[in-house]
Amino acid sequence: MQTIQAATYPIHFQQKGYQNLEKLLTQKKYSTLFILVDENTKQLCYPRFLKHLNTLLSIKIIEIKSGEIHKNLETCVTVWNKITDFGGDRKSLLITLGGGVITDLGGFVASCFKRGIDFINIPTTLLSMVDASVGGKTGVDLGVLKNQIGVFANPQMVIIDEGYLETLATRELTSGMAEIIKHGLIYDAKLFNQIKVFKEQNTNSLIHRSIEIKNEVVLQDPKEKNLRKILNFGHTLGHAIESLYLESDEKENLTHGEAIAIGMICESYISSKLLNFSLQKLAEVRETILSIFPKIILQKTDFPTIVDLLKHDKKNVNGNVNFVLLYDLEDYKIDCKVSQELIIESLLYYNS
Repeated sequence: MQTIQAATYPIHFQQKGYQNLEKLLTQKKYSTLFILVDENTKQLCYPRFLKHLNTLLSIKIIEIKSGEIHKNLETCVTVWNKITDFGGDRKSLLITLGGGVITDLGGFVASCFKRGIDFINIPTTLLSMVDASVGGKTGVDLGVLKNQIGVFANPQMVIIDEGYLETLATRELTSGMAEIIKHGLIYDAKLFNQIKVFKEQNTNSLIHRSIEIKNEVVLQDPKEKNLRKILNFGHTLGHAIESLYLESDEKENLTHGEAIAIGMICESYISSKLLNFSLQKLAEVRETILSIFPKIILQKTDFPTIVDLLKHDKKNVNGNVNFVLLYDLEDYKIDCKVSQELIIESLLYYNS
């Protein structure tokens, strides 16, 4: 697949990525190579990566625990201490080898260590391939509040190797489909129509097009002042629902994609009420998403907590919760105000 050029870095695919990694390591003359993994990617992905790595550099593995619950400043401090203990300096390179948690946290760690060292993203999940690894957003959660601490920082390159997807459980592979669906709804109706006949074994074209879309949006609005806000479709309610499940001792955590899938159905419903998004397309969105994601019944007793969590969304201004809504596929409106009553109505619609 053809390389995609982002603002300051390339997004390479398959073997071409590893070839360019070898060139970069030679050209930049790094002092130490740090590879950030979790227990899963160390076992399942690191051996594959090593087969493609040709370098005489000293390699240090830094392992953190997997899961969104560990995407926090405490984990960052642990990683910074390990880099320091291993003698890391400003000429060190950090490679993130993992999913969205590794990519987000690793980029943040690299961008802050000694005021910034180079990093490379090698995403190993579908979600991180089409979303977290591209676009220059790095960061961690503050308690259960998603991505509250972070900076914009671009990697030296991103390497997309779909072979890593073979290591994923079905649930994790499915999770990444939420971002691809989002890209189709906000930007490319043809992509959304492809998803309707989606087969798990045929993700190549979906991945490449999804990354193209995100990159096209980010190139026009790197710091999310205007257009880039459309990438938050489904995320306003989705993040609140994800946080609800993260902080609950009784509920099993949702994957990011499962929460965003709920958010997209709810926000499509709100779109139908406020922007006349067609009821036929609302039904198509709901049917397509529920053909891929499991139906999760939200408890009515949790509705007030979900609404309360919305107050912490990063897009809020002056205490107002801002939604991205749809007039139609590829036709959107940003910074939409939505009443609490309509938010609850959308949650009931999802449950119905």
